[in-house]
Order: sequence, then structure tokens, then C-alpha cells
Amino acid sequence: MRILALQLKRIGDLVLTTPALRAMHAAWPEAKIVLGVMDGTAPLLSAIPSIQGGIVFGRGRGWNPWQQVLTGGWDMCFDFTGNDRSAFATALSRAKTRVGFEWVRRNRLRALAYKTWSPSKVRDVHTSQHYLDLVAAAKADIDPDLRPELVLPAASSAPTEPYALLHPGTARLEKYWTTAGWGAVAADLFQKHGLKTIITSGPDAYEKAHVAEIPHLEEDRKWEIQYPKDLISLATLVAGARIVVSCDTGVVHLASAFRIPQIALFGPTNPFHWRPLHDRAVVFSAAQPDAPLTEFTPRMKGAPMDQISTAAVVRAIDSLLAQP
Repeated sequence: MRILALQLKRIGDLVLTTPALRAMHAAWPEAKIVLGVMDGTAPLLSAIPSIQGGIVFGRGRGWNPWQQVLTGGWDMCFDFTGNDRSAFATALSRAKTRVGFEWVRRNRLRALAYKTWSPSKVRDVHTSQHYLDLVAAAKADIDPDLRPELVLPAASSAPTEPYALLHPGTARLEKYWTTAGWGAVAADLFQKHGLKTIITSGPDAYEKAHVAEIPHLEEDRKWEIQYPKDLISLATLVAGARIVVSCDTGVVHLASAFRIPQIALFGPTNPFHWRPLHDRAVVFSAAQPDAPLTEFTPRMKGAPMDQISTAAVVRAIDSLLAQP
């Protein structure tokens, strides 16, 4: 049996699809599962143990990925994406079983690609559960409690000196926290916990400028900015950290996949749909900025990031690092 899975969105969506991929592997253990991704997330393919191959879409790749889809001899196709590109790939797969989300039916042309539908509504469940629901449309008895998981390639190695990782950047400007807040966090991590601080940044000019403006202690020599060359390099740094603090971006999901103690800062987006799902994660929302969230609801509204209390974040870090 050959199964094609399509996740053509960003890093977070890909990581949150890993429970569904594990459910597929458990449901059809004899199957070869091939995952289609965009070129920006392709480096993570090597960290997903439940797949046996990948197809990479993106600019400059021409007909090659489409030819791989067309000639793959697929028995099943699961489209976790629901856009024009993934709908076309689903139709091109010619799989006997082609599964999509019910909401795709609003687009009559896309709807022609599918034969089986999942009624799951992402506004009502966590995103990882939404993706699990797609598999459940074809196999009813899957494990509903699977969590995101990545496994780094054997050659990956993080720094040996204990460190904390901060990732201030994101694709959306309204998700940025204050530079003063990040500076206070870095100071606490060094002065109270003796941890080196590694700040990671992507290539975006605004993100680099934001990171450069974070105040830090010049004399401590425990401060380092890194620009990981690819997603596996970033994931390796995340997996080796003593604690990870980040705004709502892909690093939240990388840390969650490795069960790293983490603080996740949410502003305009609702953490109900995107929060890390493990017991060493602390979530803040700017809508309730003075303490970690303990209850999550699908209709929670957002607020500006600068409302998140720096003192509350520092207290949460101290509490997490006090745990064994």
C-alpha cells in the first residue's frame, strides 16, 4: 500500500501533522507513507520517523514534484492543506481513497478532488486534533491522544554548555514582544540560573533588527545570536536547550515536539488552537497578561503583545527551571 499525505503549509502545521502521520503508520503499518511539503519546511522531513519518503513542492522545482504525484501509484491520499495546489495534487494522485476536510467543499472546483470527507472544524479543536480527525475519516479507531513528535537525525549535535534559547521573531509583526521584555528574560536566565542565552533569528531584515535591539549584559559573555542555516539546525538547538522562550511561531511547536520546558507567548492569535500540548509548557496570552493561562476556549480574543507582563514571564521561567 502507498499513501500520499499533503501538508503544504508552514512549520507549525507540519509539526502538528506528525500525530496524524503516526496514526497512519499505526493504522496501515505495511504502507509506505510519502509526505508532500513545501521547500521551506523540507529539511524537517528527516526528523519525521513515521514517513518513508518526501515530495518537495516550491518555486524552481518545475514538473518534477507533480510527476512524482502522478506516477506514485497511490492507494490513499490525505490532504491536510486544502488549498488549490494540494487539491490539484490530490486529484492528480488518482488514489482510490482521497480524503479532505468538509470545509473545502465550499470551493466547488477543489471539492472535485476528494471522495471522503472529514467534518472536523478547526475553530472547535486544537490544530493537531483537526489533522488527526482527517485520518479518522478513513480509519475510525485511531489513538486520539497522540502528540507532536520529531526525532533528530543521528548526526545532529547541540552545544554542550547548558543554555536557554530565546526566539523573538515571527512572520507577523503583531506577534513581536518587546525588546525590553526579552532583555529582562535573558538577564534573569544568566543572573539567577547561570544559563548562557542563545537567541535565534531567521533571515528577515526586520527580525534581525529586532534581535539586535534587545538589551543585554555585555560583561557576562553569555549572550549569543545565531542564524541557523536550516530547520534541522534550528530544531537541534531547540532540542538541546534547558528551556525555550518564544512568541507564537514555529519554535513553539519544535519545542513541544521535543518536550522541552517552554514559555509560549501569544498575542493576536488564540492559543486554544496552537498551544503546546505537554506538561512542561507554560502559555501566556496578552488577553490575560499577568499569569499563565490555565483554561483555553475556542472563542478567546487576542490583544497586543506588549501587554504581556515581563515579571510574570520571569516568574514562570523560575518556576519551570526549579522543577527536576
